[in-house]
Amino acid sequence: MNDTSHNSAILSLHDAERASIAGVLDFGTVGDLLGSGSEAILAGHAAFIDLGGVTATDSAGLALLLEWLSVARAAKRSLRYENVPMQLQQLARLSEVEELLVWG
Repeated sequence: MNDTSHNSAILSLHDAERASIAGVLDFGTVGDLLGSGSEAILAGHAAFIDLGGVTATDSAGLALLLEWLSVARAAKRSLRYENVPMQLQQLARLSEVEELLVWG
């Protein structure tokens, strides 16, 4: 039995346009973030998302970022990612989606 209780991620809203994520972005955590992040983007509270607090990630984390971009574009809102961990940048490059992501 795997203990995944230590794997968590938190989306925090800081001001009118800034949010941040802290923790692990993986298959076990992105499902919880998808809805709250999408709501924040649609409400205009997450034009900038700081990823500097992300401690680990996998392809699910990259998929989450791409989905949020899709949500933002559909709503005609801007979205930039800041302090993107090297692991996420490398996943984006390997997946050939780096040009879709806007790093700030």
